[in-house]
Amino acid sequence: MTDEQIIQLYWERNESAISETQTSYEKYLTKIIYNITGNIQDSTECLNDTYLKIWNSIPPNKPVVFSAYIGKIARETAIDTYRKQNRHKRKASE
Repeated sequence: MTDEQIIQLYWERNESAISETQTSYEKYLTKIIYNITGNIQDSTECLNDTYLKIWNSIPPNKPVVFSAYIGKIARETAIDTYRKQNRHKRKASE
């Protein structure tokens, strides 16, 4: 399925858009997330959060380059998770 077709599924609020995104981009998104978090459990959780954020963001936004758009969402989600995990370590040392 092409990126334009996947985006159209999101616009139609068709839940198969998530499964099509997962089929096409799961390895790509997992690699981005794992490189930031370094933890497979956090990566899995971030991946699910990424799919939810994509679902919530596409109807108002229409990405031109779908892979870059979802990659950015995945990266931001992973960075937020990484910061949340390491925040407690910093507080203990203060």
